[in-house]
Amino acid sequence: MNIAWTHFTPWTSLAGGVLIGLAAAALILFNGRIAGISGIVGGLLRPARGDVGWRLAFLLGLVGAPLVYSLAAALPEVTVEADGPVLVAAGLLVGVGTRYGAGCTSGHGVCGLSRQSRRSLAATLAFMLAGFATVFITRHLIA
Repeated sequence: MNIAWTHFTPWTSLAGGVLIGLAAAALILFNGRIAGISGIVGGLLRPARGDVGWRLAFLLGLVGAPLVYSLAAALPEVTVEADGPVLVAAGLLVGVGTRYGAGCTSGHGVCGLSRQSRRSLAATLAFMLAGFATVFITRHLIA
């Protein structure tokens, strides 16, 4: 394994992790809600009365944060090494996985693990193992 030291960003990574933790903590402390992105978006698809405002605010912050960051520093270059049908299939598989897993990596991995949830530990391990297996199969067996 090679580490691209020119792309090693410990301070911005630490700051991003702290901001994610603060946002998740603030949401549960002030609103009593878990910061799981799939649940937040899912709640917008079937909105309950008085439940749309905080969901939209959270998603606007999620999208707006990189825009604010871009005022201080250059955003990294994004390259996608997959074609359209592969991306659509991957998105659908992630959606199905979040339904079967009763949440996503942010809900289970960030919020659930910090609450010492055994179910979230099992879900996070399953997410990670599936990701490792997918990368291994696509990079080493299929390619």
